[in-house]
Amino acid sequence: MTRNTSIVPFHIDVPQAELDDLRDRLGRTRWPAELPDADWSRGTPVAHARELAEYWRTGFDWRAQERRLNELPQFTTVLGGQTIHFAHIRSDAPEALPLLLLHGWPGSFVEFLDVVEPLRKEFHLVIPSLPGFAFSAPLAGAGWTAARMAEALVELMAVLGYERYGVQGGDTGAFVAPEMGRLAPERVVGVHLNGILSFPAGDEEEDARLSETERQRSAEMEEATAGYVPIQSRSPQTLAFGLTDSPAGQLAWIAEIFHRWAGTPVDRDRFLTNVTLYWLTGTAGSSAQIYYEQVNDPMAWVPKPRGTVPTGVLLAGSHEYGIRPYAERDHNIVHWSQKDDGGHFFAMEKPDAFAEDVREFFGRLV
Repeated sequence: MTRNTSIVPFHIDVPQAELDDLRDRLGRTRWPAELPDADWSRGTPVAHARELAEYWRTGFDWRAQERRLNELPQFTTVLGGQTIHFAHIRSDAPEALPLLLLHGWPGSFVEFLDVVEPLRKEFHLVIPSLPGFAFSAPLAGAGWTAARMAEALVELMAVLGYERYGVQGGDTGAFVAPEMGRLAPERVVGVHLNGILSFPAGDEEEDARLSETERQRSAEMEEATAGYVPIQSRSPQTLAFGLTDSPAGQLAWIAEIFHRWAGTPVDRDRFLTNVTLYWLTGTAGSSAQIYYEQVNDPMAWVPKPRGTVPTGVLLAGSHEYGIRPYAERDHNIVHWSQKDDGGHFFAMEKPDAFAEDVREFFGRLV
């Protein structure tokens, strides 16, 4: 990994012309037809998208959200030829454990806004935008798999002077975080995951031992990924044409995922802040590339040695596909927490419960 160790302060300041263009495009949206009495079973309903788009155009205050984001100290650096954007919030406790918080798709570093204050008492927080997402764009080239992202983030923590640290991840972050543990077990104190995915290994005896709940989760996982995953893993560039040209298209694409995956309602302004980041940075295509890379990376499917780093798992009340026997086969599971509510975007949906579980897990390790 080639390193440019200069850390450059970063401040979000979107030109007004880009915000005006967004509003203009929303006002000129060519809305699709739909079947009578259409619901979410066929995708985002037009009425829902139109209502959200109108609020985005006339009621949403990006400047207020921009000021909120800029309250976080933000920086960029270049690692492996790739610009990496990150927020870095130091705890008032000098000996606090550094903690890396990793988002996934269709999220962003915005997911962690409401857990910063609860966590900064015990942790120095580093919250990056993964390569290809938000301000860690454009992608410098192909090949940014979860393993390569892990390599870059291990380097980032070294550049920041952190020799021992924890990692938390959900969605794509739940693939990157364990890779960091495998790559640098002497540095990573522990890995905390929400939305963990572990897959069958073709062992009939192992599969036979699954509980009925675990069998149901496995079936539901296949169903949940049957729509967007094939598109983003095969044709991320083709998808990018529509989503980069139409804010309504970008909005509807992400709205469907939040509807299906969130276990509790997400604040509308927070949701639109996340969507606006995708729009303003033009990262619909580059953020989808991780799916292409993972599917087409032969090393991603080669069995790996069981991870040795202590690993904690937080299961939400809905949209949860964690299968413990598979997870314990692949990871050193020392913490398994099941919540009654929340969903895929747990830090955004239930920030207090998320922070509590993270504190509990790492509190046992340090």
